[in-house]
Amino acid sequence: MNPKYKIDEIDKQILEYLVDNTRMPFTEIAKKMLVSAGTIHVRVKKMEEAGLIKGTNLDINYNTLGYSFVAYVGVLLTKSSKTQSVVEKLREIPNIVEASVISGKYNIFCKLLARDTSDAKDILYKIDEIPEILRTESIISLEEAISDRNRLLHSIFKKY
Repeated sequence: MNPKYKIDEIDKQILEYLVDNTRMPFTEIAKKMLVSAGTIHVRVKKMEEAGLIKGTNLDINYNTLGYSFVAYVGVLLTKSSKTQSVVEKLREIPNIVEASVISGKYNIFCKLLARDTSDAKDILYKIDEIPEILRTESIISLEEAISDRNRLLHSIFKKY
């Protein structure tokens, strides 16, 4: 959290409602908290300005759209100095839904979604076509056992 912004109990409650349902209207949050909708609006605006809230996310179930194949790809570059240019090229591949610059065995680690193994193979070939990539290693996900960033927020609030 931004050390310049002091979070209080009202902010915590607002965040907990929004984390559970980002589409919850401010008027509904206000009713549950017994405060005015204006209070909720002002508090959320302050948290956005402080950088605590960065927009809202829509959680899409890609399985429903036929994208049930998940793989992770470790990317080793010819030179570490090529990292940013490779990340920009990876952005052009829409099936790559996450990419992190990391330390260790690889320079970049990606998560990709595909329809099936054939689709994944085509995506991997696109990644391999990037000239600055020396090699890749793919890991197929059998099941996403934990996928909940909101767990951390609830844990943080229990500490304070």
